[in-house]
This record gives sequence, structure tokens and C-alpha cells, in this order.
Amino acid sequence: MREEQVIETLTTIKALLKGHFQLSSGLHSDTYIQCAKVFEHPDIAQNFCRELASFWNSKKIDVVAGPAYGGIIASYELARQLNCRSIFLERVDGKLTLRREFGIAKGDRVLMAEDVVTTGGSVKEAIEVVKQCGGEVVGITSLINRSVANPFKEELH
Repeated sequence: MREEQVIETLTTIKALLKGHFQLSSGLHSDTYIQCAKVFEHPDIAQNFCRELASFWNSKKIDVVAGPAYGGIIASYELARQLNCRSIFLERVDGKLTLRREFGIAKGDRVLMAEDVVTTGGSVKEAIEVVKQCGGEVVGITSLINRSVANPFKEELH
């Protein structure tokens, strides 16, 4: 999918907003993409995630994990397309953790998924949880990458 197609789609579904925005990272931007509007349209979310899944398909992913809330739907749809498990991490007392009997086995190849990456703070925290469980983080993927440079040691696509 070409950048022009993505912008046209985001504009059509009113997910691409212009103005002044203070992001959850504390940074400011003149453009904001409301990923919830993408997930409001399952066919569009499926198409966007198909583009991401095609990159990771050859990497032998066992689990796609995402931090709540932004990563929940993205991780689910990517896992569906990659034919693997989907889990998410939630905040408990301010720290990301696995709940709901979710688990990562030692050696599981994990793809981290997020709706938007800006500074990578939530994903970095989630990566530490995965590593503590013995999982191997294969890479990070997001629908929207706002980072100026890759904030991770792992591959970002």
C-alpha cells in the first residue's frame, strides 16, 4: 500500500486530524492519527495489518503481544493473519504485566505490536516482561510510527 493510499484512507475515515495536539508522550504535533477510527472499520484494519503481516510472515512468530489498549486489536489482527497466538499486557499498579492466564513460554518468538509508536516507552516496558518470561522478541511493528529514529534494539517495521 502506497503512502498516498494510506493518507487518503485515513482522511476518508476521519482518522487523520490537523491542529495542535499534545501526545501522550508529552510531545506536540500538528497532525494526529486516531487509530481507533482505523479499528472502527474492520476491513481497513485488516488491510493495514495485512501489509505489516506480509513483512513478518517469514520470521516464524509464535506470539504477537501488544500493550493495552492500543496494541490489543493490532496484536489480535496480526496474530490472526500470521496464524499464531495473540496476547496483551495490562497495567497493574502502573506497571505492564501479563494477566488473564496469558503466558509466554521460554523460547517463544514474540512480535510486539502497537497502534502508534512515538517514544516507544510502553513497548520497551512490554519487551522487558517478555524477556523475563523467557521469550525472544523478534521485532516491533505498529500501524503508525511517529518515532524519528528506531528507539529499540529490535527491528521496527
